[in-house]
Amino acid sequence: MEEELMTVFGGVDAVLEPLTHNPNNAVTRGIWRARAGSRTAVLKVLTRRKEAPAGWEHSEDPRHWNYWRREADVYASGLPGLWAGTGLRAPRLLELAERPDGDLALWTEDVAGAPGTTWDVARHARLGHQLGLAQGAATPVERPWLSRSFLRDYLEARRVPYELLDDDAAWRQPLVAANFPPELRGELIRLHRDREEFLAVMESLPRALCHLDLWPSNVIDAGGESVLLDWAFTGDGALGEDVGNHIPDSVFDLFLPAALLPELDAAVYGAYLRGLRESGWRGDERLVRLAVCASAVKYDFLAPLMLRQAGEAQLDYGGSRRWTPPAVTGNAARP
Repeated sequence: MEEELMTVFGGVDAVLEPLTHNPNNAVTRGIWRARAGSRTAVLKVLTRRKEAPAGWEHSEDPRHWNYWRREADVYASGLPGLWAGTGLRAPRLLELAERPDGDLALWTEDVAGAPGTTWDVARHARLGHQLGLAQGAATPVERPWLSRSFLRDYLEARRVPYELLDDDAAWRQPLVAANFPPELRGELIRLHRDREEFLAVMESLPRALCHLDLWPSNVIDAGGESVLLDWAFTGDGALGEDVGNHIPDSVFDLFLPAALLPELDAAVYGAYLRGLRESGWRGDERLVRLAVCASAVKYDFLAPLMLRQAGEAQLDYGGSRRWTPPAVTGNAARP
């Protein structure tokens, strides 16, 4: 590591501060902010030697959704530069080093700015516009390590007890009963029943180079630019699929209240469509809207997962702190 520090900082004295990330994913050894005096950088170590829970195993297949070295290939190839001039970019690559144990050390710029977790609706809409400009103007992209069939493969890797959707006792748990309107159960069962149809629709829609993990924790406002983090899933997706992930995740992960979901959807989708048109894209906007909506099939696994974990301690993202749900009565969480 000393050689890496010399390249990045010109010296070997640095302090590493762990950063929040998904500790379950087998491809991530860890993420740290490195400080050397007044200078900082971010270190992410990619690995294929880490044990992981079921569904988060690494893959050696370059097309697999969790191919272990894809993010290194994205940076080394300069792929994010294809979106230059649209207001979207990746952190600047400082160093990519292969370690003796086979791990890859990815050193990037420590981007200063407002994280997407703090944005208002208008700033999310700006991201939508920038993404529309980027994906509307881009020509087809082919790299041997870009993911394929991400949505299907990611969803099939989520090993959760779908039988709980039919379990009355699971739905009577206090946390569930207080937050899930009764009619929602039928809709979630229908989503699971029709999953294959939704996936087939998504695979038939116009294609685009997609980030495929776009949510507020993976974007920073840097002087009006949107800097996208974590390119590990990048690959082929439907035009509109990234927006279809970002909008619900902004609410599901409690960054914006559920009451704002209709406003957020209208603002982000409207800005995305405007960006597509301004880029010169002349396709059928109904297909884009279909992708935004049908991509919600990705969340098919969430209901049974929540039903299983509703009686357990609730932890925040990264699993480092306990989170206490707000007190509600009846169906107070109804959107």
